[in-house]
Amino acid sequence: MNSTLGYGLVLLGLGFAAFAAVVGLVTGMTRRENALPWVQRAVYGFAASMILSNLVMVKALLEHDFSVKYVSQVGSKATPTIFTIVSLWSALEGSILFWGAIMGGYLLAFTLTYRKEHGRYMQLSLGVMAAVATFFAFLIAGPANPWGVVANPLSDGPGPNPLLQNHVLMIIHPPMLYLGYVGMTVPFGIAAGALLRGELGDAWLVPLRKWTLVPWLFLSIGIILGSWWAYAVLGWGGYWAWDPVENASFMPWLTATAFVHSTMVLERKKSLKLWTIALALGSFVLTIIGTFMTRSGVFNSVHSFTQSDIGPTFLAFIAVILVFCVLLLTVRGHLLVAESNLETVVSREGSILVNNLVFVALTFTVLLGTLFPLVTEALQDKKISVGEPYFNTMALPLGLLMLFLMGVGPMLPWGKADPKVLRQQFFIPGGLGILTLLPVVVWRYAAWEPLSGGEKTFGGFVSAMRSGDVMAGITFGLGTFVTVVTLREMFLPAQQRMSEAKESFFTAFVSSASRARRRFGGYVVHLGIVAIILAVAASSAYKIAAERTLKVGETLKVGEYGVRFDGLTNGKEPHREWVAANITVTGPGGEEKRHIGADAPRMNYYERSNDPIGSPMVQEMVWRDVYVSLRTYDGKAQTATFNAWVFPLVGWIWYAIPLLVLGTLISLWPQRKTVATLKSEAPAPNAATGTT
Repeated sequence: MNSTLGYGLVLLGLGFAAFAAVVGLVTGMTRRENALPWVQRAVYGFAASMILSNLVMVKALLEHDFSVKYVSQVGSKATPTIFTIVSLWSALEGSILFWGAIMGGYLLAFTLTYRKEHGRYMQLSLGVMAAVATFFAFLIAGPANPWGVVANPLSDGPGPNPLLQNHVLMIIHPPMLYLGYVGMTVPFGIAAGALLRGELGDAWLVPLRKWTLVPWLFLSIGIILGSWWAYAVLGWGGYWAWDPVENASFMPWLTATAFVHSTMVLERKKSLKLWTIALALGSFVLTIIGTFMTRSGVFNSVHSFTQSDIGPTFLAFIAVILVFCVLLLTVRGHLLVAESNLETVVSREGSILVNNLVFVALTFTVLLGTLFPLVTEALQDKKISVGEPYFNTMALPLGLLMLFLMGVGPMLPWGKADPKVLRQQFFIPGGLGILTLLPVVVWRYAAWEPLSGGEKTFGGFVSAMRSGDVMAGITFGLGTFVTVVTLREMFLPAQQRMSEAKESFFTAFVSSASRARRRFGGYVVHLGIVAIILAVAASSAYKIAAERTLKVGETLKVGEYGVRFDGLTNGKEPHREWVAANITVTGPGGEEKRHIGADAPRMNYYERSNDPIGSPMVQEMVWRDVYVSLRTYDGKAQTATFNAWVFPLVGWIWYAIPLLVLGTLISLWPQRKTVATLKSEAPAPNAATGTT
């Protein structure tokens, strides 16, 4: 019953999506706008069908209906209820089904938001989005069908992948990424519709920007939560390893971030039109490539939990999308004529353009390093790997340049800058940045000893400094520079209002922020990004590591902290058994904190897994974390081998999430004044935004 109902809903959704795509595109191109209600109804039908099919799958999982193919693969009576529900997206077929529900939700939200707008805009955009939805509905109905019937079902199943039921973050990390990936379909549809129509005025640009910020935020949260999950679950003492699937989510984030900045130039100067649209289209293409990396099984990754046969289908879809985008930009690109030219690089628009180029260069660098091993294996049948040295060497300089531009851009005016004013603007933030860098250099110089035992010279010191220290010091200096500039730009309008209108600080601050929500929200996001960058620099360059096998009562020293082994203990839960190493962490002031049982570093044993899944102990503090991982243990001898680290500032990577959320919500919050929407008025003939 569940299989028949669930699969029937998928087929119904496929029919609705195909109808909306064909009718939307055909009637949109032929300008028969009276067909819009039919397109909208088809979108409602697609959304309802996909959401209901997902609910039926959740019902089958909770009922342990092992006659359903997908339930027989990931279901288990011993799995806790919450992880039973989460197993909906724990394997290929379920994750694509869940993808379809999110796609339906986005299309439904977009259609309801602009349900009263003119058909000539909506039909083309909805038609393109529905075409993408048709592809994914086809996947669910065919190559990735989760609704197959098991003729002779077993009485129990293996349960979801152990890694997916080992931490609460797996409840929210994948949905955040999916909301980011799938959400890029909406700006893609809007951008493609604008090109098909040959127009790019505010009526297209405003929703395009807003509907890019939404998936951008979800993608940001998903990436950070994924790094947190890797840190808290895998026990290797890290949070980012340039894994192919990590890169898959990072690349569309880079291009979407570049797009959001580029829209400011487009709105203010009416330039970079074709470039901005290309970034919107490229972000969607990269999400499809990222989905291919994640779900096709061509990459081996701890984040890629599936092996499948959908790779050729995805490659064909990627090829179609690439051809469509290239043709669209080639045939319609000439309509997006810039209304002004870039006068000088030393301007707000110039810095944004350079910033965009850096984002794209970093995207290409990551894409090349990610795909090169795959291409080499396909062409030469030889496996190679591109690891962290390549990515760090190539990405770090670009990242530092990007950080520098985050501080320079807000200081520059639109148009040509006055050198004298620019020097005045730069003096305080630049000076504070240098002062921040100096203690790092002095501290390292004091600790440095020449290898030959000769005299200390500055030249020898510079050549002997580790690259990690150099990069971290520069990063802290630039981070201070950007923070000072950002805070000054945030509070300067309030200061002016206090001086001119004699308002209190609170009134002036709220008024100035509410009058320029996009600007203020962007600065809040910048502060969150700076916090993440500084946390990455500190936790990478100044971490302390130690490893040792301990007997009961012995202590492992790691920096100012001690890890005392207090013995082994074990426990059993419905879905797993575990062995933990009880420890006591001693702080620099002599204080002690015990970690026992499930709170201690441990090994988890699942029926489905032949190897144990480790769980580290993370003692979180505001300024640093003490991280202890159990590598091996001997129950008879009562010994255990530990890896231990002290990570400075690492928690600020995830603490920055509220800043990203707050800043994005402020930017998205509608202004009091009337803003341009998808209105029905016809554009003026020969307008610079296109032709009628």
